[in-house]
Amino acid sequence: MRICAKIHRVKSVSLDQHFSFKLLIKAVIPSILMMIFTSIYSIVDGLFISNFAGKASFAAINLIYPFVMVIGAIGFMMGAGGSALVCKTRGQGDPVKANKIFSLVIYSTVVIGILVSVVCIVFFKPIALAMGATAEMLPYCLVYGRILLASITFFMLQNLFQSFLVAAERARFGLYITLSSGLLNMILDALLVGLFRLGVTGAGLATLSAQAVGALIPFFYFVSKKNKSWLHLGKAEMDFKALGKTIWNGSSELIANIAMSLVSIVYNYQLLRFYGEDGVAAYGVIMYVGFVFVAVFIGYSMGVAPIVSFHFGADNKKELNSLLTKSMLFMLVASILMVVSAEALANVIAGWFVGYSPELEELTSMAMRIFFIGYAFCGYSIFTSNFFTALNNGTISAISSVSRSIVFELSCVLILPSLLGPEWIFAAYVLSEVLALIENVVFIFAFNKKYGYISSRNSSKL
Repeated sequence: MRICAKIHRVKSVSLDQHFSFKLLIKAVIPSILMMIFTSIYSIVDGLFISNFAGKASFAAINLIYPFVMVIGAIGFMMGAGGSALVCKTRGQGDPVKANKIFSLVIYSTVVIGILVSVVCIVFFKPIALAMGATAEMLPYCLVYGRILLASITFFMLQNLFQSFLVAAERARFGLYITLSSGLLNMILDALLVGLFRLGVTGAGLATLSAQAVGALIPFFYFVSKKNKSWLHLGKAEMDFKALGKTIWNGSSELIANIAMSLVSIVYNYQLLRFYGEDGVAAYGVIMYVGFVFVAVFIGYSMGVAPIVSFHFGADNKKELNSLLTKSMLFMLVASILMVVSAEALANVIAGWFVGYSPELEELTSMAMRIFFIGYAFCGYSIFTSNFFTALNNGTISAISSVSRSIVFELSCVLILPSLLGPEWIFAAYVLSEVLALIENVVFIFAFNKKYGYISSRNSSKL
């Protein structure tokens, strides 16, 4: 492919250097933009479905999407855990072994994706019913869900390659791929859903096509002889220890997505009780918009993780301290900007999605104004979990993810509306993020003795 032939000429940021704040931002910007555009083209499905197919279809895809995200998160798990191990191995001076691990991770993900896709498609109707699909919503759930499950291997690889393109020092290439797949998704949504009125079928096919592009281009790039990065897809050796380390180290990414989806299912259940389909639709808007805002934190964390892993492998504690300090500063500034912009745009965003229903628009706007306060705190927890993954400490990363979503948020979703009223369900996210922030601050200080990333002896200038 011509893009593979040209990409090696794009100037990249090497992992093995000192990162000033300016250079660090340059290194992570492609990852941030990559995640933002990935989130945006997910939102496009919702916008077209809500405005061209109606409330029942919109509620149906919002009900099913969390389950698909759980399955697709296997790709995030393999990508985060695998890239951390691969970069650490390279930092230790063994690039040959690093490439063998990389190839093993890719091939294993393909096998897992195909098996999971077949099983889930066969049993998807009882899954949809168990998630609470009503008689009106069920046909839309089945069509949309089965199309996305048929594409799940592509989705896994797309998620996986986002991490490995950053690790390969080709984050800008990853951004170009994301832009291409996102643009394709939007065009097909406009044609299939907006013009030809194919509803959830058109939205599903648009997403499938975009995911295929996002998976196949990097796959062929890493196979190509014209690939000039240090990562190459070739022969792999079965290494159960490395595969197990990859899965365990990246388990926090899978757990985080499982937890997020589980919480979304409980949110939908509670909202159906208190607000009916309007509640599910309002929460769907929050989730779509939230994907974009949280994408900044996820993209930053994903972009800095290979750098952390490399310097951890090289035992460069001074650089680890520098990276942690700069990351905390970034989260502070980004959090402030996030909350201010989210609160200012709440009414406008609600109008875009559900302006056809004044009652639903009012509910959605109110819910967003409460929910969005949580963005002041969530960035620190997202970074901390990824930071420990990059340090190859999957246990603490997983505990952080489980506590944040399953322990804190799930408890708040179940308890607050029952004690204080239905509208408090939207405040559950805010309280859970405050609790998660406190926990992660404790983790950072507790493990400094082991890693030495905040020792005053290792401090460096910004």
